[in-house]
Amino acid sequence: MAQNIYDDPAFFNGYCQLRRSIDGLAGAAEWPAIRAMLADIKGLDIVDLGCGFGWFCRWAREQGAASVLGLDLSDNMLARAKAETTDGGICYATADLDHLQLPAAAFDLAYSSLAFHYIEDFGRLLATIHRALRPGGRLIFSIEHPIFMAPARPDWSEDAEGRQIWPLDSYQMEGPRITNWLAEGVVKQHRTMATTFNLLIENGFTIARTEEWTPTDEDLRVHPDWASDRDRPMFLLISTFK
Repeated sequence: MAQNIYDDPAFFNGYCQLRRSIDGLAGAAEWPAIRAMLADIKGLDIVDLGCGFGWFCRWAREQGAASVLGLDLSDNMLARAKAETTDGGICYATADLDHLQLPAAAFDLAYSSLAFHYIEDFGRLLATIHRALRPGGRLIFSIEHPIFMAPARPDWSEDAEGRQIWPLDSYQMEGPRITNWLAEGVVKQHRTMATTFNLLIENGFTIARTEEWTPTDEDLRVHPDWASDRDRPMFLLISTFK
């Protein structure tokens, strides 16, 4: 089973204080870029993988989605999602994405926000999603950018022109990375961009668009603390179709 960090009391309490937990999609810096990738979803059957508090599930129904299945491993997340949802077109269920089973050809869109970087066997998950999508179905997701997951080491050097060089920490070494974000011992799975894209291709997906999210000038006027995200991208957004 995947690490269920969102049911750790310290982690969950910290997560609930984040802007995206309070304001929902409007509080997610990368949401406008993902929204553009989604385009029209009216009439679609959708599965949200790692649905959290259900913000996207409810938004999708408001946009005319026919049905939405929200899946998450966390009891804490699902309890709040269910408490804040009254729409019969949305169903929530417990699921471990590392061992996910989905019905074949059941969905037009698979969506995931910041969940796939916790998955150890990403290839297996992609194969499962591909089988669950109807012909022409789409997979759209965001993950922490691999560069963000392999931050610079504290040592640095200078190039020939005296500019500081901050090397990434073993970027090519894939596998678990342990961080102390919100709680100690959070395990994420680091993969290079090449591995991410190759796994998508090998499992039958065609890549339609990718974005390495960075704040705009207007973003920085409102959120000057986002300036560091122009030095290295925090999020990788990927749109694909079957």
